[in-house]
Amino acid sequence: MKRTSQFPFLIFALVLLFLCAVVGSARTQNSAAKAATGGSQSAAKTPDPAIIDLAGYQQVLAKYQGKPLVVNFWATWCEPCRDEYPLIVELAAEFKSQGVNVVGINMDDDSDMNLVRRFIARTQPHFPNYRQKPGIDLDAFYHGVNPAWTGTMPQTVFYTRDGHINLFFLGTRPRPVFEQAFRDLLTKTAAQNETIVVPEIVLLPIGDIFRVSRITN
Repeated sequence: MKRTSQFPFLIFALVLLFLCAVVGSARTQNSAAKAATGGSQSAAKTPDPAIIDLAGYQQVLAKYQGKPLVVNFWATWCEPCRDEYPLIVELAAEFKSQGVNVVGINMDDDSDMNLVRRFIARTQPHFPNYRQKPGIDLDAFYHGVNPAWTGTMPQTVFYTRDGHINLFFLGTRPRPVFEQAFRDLLTKTAAQNETIVVPEIVLLPIGDIFRVSRITN
């Protein structure tokens, strides 16, 4: 009699344990799915940079006429660009209240747009970003932006209030050098413009290889 009375209880306990295991597994899978899709959803919500050619770039400069402007040219395939961009984001936030404006120009191709979206979603720049129009004459674009620029990445150009280039960086620079360049824009006037300063070039060879291959393909 005792063995018979215990058997239904044993079955009930096993069924209960099985149900608990199923529910727990479903919750775990649901949490993992949410975590996996969170990043992609964030990237999907990030608006794509507007496409511009050289004429569009000149319109961007005209928009900021009368204001200090810093323009950073970057690409996801350029490792120094990826390392430098968070610093640009920080300095843009630091100097925004003082009147310095920042604009980003992305140089990626259409095939890299998913990387661009994720990069922007991760770095969260609070300034506008544009992208060079695919298929344009890049050499003409480089020369039109800066006669001394041949495509070295990253490039950062500092414009005074009158729209003239105060100086530019080809390659990366330490934070104190960037900070000084930002501060100089606040006091620089048209009468104080000097010849263009071309600092030492820092170029990542593999980045240049990718750039050349994309131009020729």
